[in-house]
Amino acid sequence: MTKIKYFILVGIVSVLIYACSGDTGNIVEFDHAAQSLEDNDSLVKYFNNHYYDSAIDSVKPLVAGKTALIDDSNLKATQVTENEVDYTLYYYLAREGTPDPVKGFPTATDSVLSIYEGKYLETTSKSVTFENGKQAIWFTLATTIRGWAHGFTNFKGGKNITNNGPITYENGGKGVLFIPSGLAYRDIAQVLSSGIIPASSSLIFYINLLDIKEDTDHDNDGVPSIYEDIDNDKNPNNDDTDDDGIPDYVDTDDDGDGVRTKDEDTNGDGDPRNDDADGDGIPNYLDSDS
Repeated sequence: MTKIKYFILVGIVSVLIYACSGDTGNIVEFDHAAQSLEDNDSLVKYFNNHYYDSAIDSVKPLVAGKTALIDDSNLKATQVTENEVDYTLYYYLAREGTPDPVKGFPTATDSVLSIYEGKYLETTSKSVTFENGKQAIWFTLATTIRGWAHGFTNFKGGKNITNNGPITYENGGKGVLFIPSGLAYRDIAQVLSSGIIPASSSLIFYINLLDIKEDTDHDNDGVPSIYEDIDNDKNPNNDDTDDDGIPDYVDTDDDGDGVRTKDEDTNGDGDPRNDDADGDGIPNYLDSDS
């Protein structure tokens, strides 16, 4: 289990930011849209004052003769909408990755093997390390912070060159993810063994993507988890066909009809998605009355 998921489970020190208004005692909800704008402003200022040093694969304070991140063509931006709030996630593409055997980009629900280092943006000129990974870890993007599900999908894995020694890869995807707080831990601080990540912190991750498991099937029901993201929002955790509280991608009976999803593969081709007994356009495994 990835440490990022562990942080989410045990690192909560505050739940909601609230304040009383006058004598009414009304709770003022946290303004995530305003925080998104603030985070983006801070990140842009950071990009204006830092550059990527390819010799050591690290972001450094800008010096004469170097190209600021904001002007570096390898810095990319992608727009993400979560909970009706718009965010800009940035990533620095140092190397896309050359997987061998050939594999594509991971989906937002695939399992990936990666080495990573995590920092939080303390000021527009300073970041603080909270996780300095040394070993490769397998984890699933479906259960991590949302920024990873949108960021890792821009890189590919590498080639396994292990030979009578530690597992070793070459030419994996390498770069940096710059994640606004709304796609990380939001307004909830995190307690770690190395210290505290303050609430509403934008995060920076140096990543080296080594390998991926394509079409990860978390519940082994014959339907890759990416296809159980029914609304295609890259978040399978909010897709629950039978409303039993268990997301489809980890539910062995998606429609709650008492028949396991993999047993609704009536034509026996290993793919329950193309079986529709009553011809209503809804596959059996999502159709409780088929």
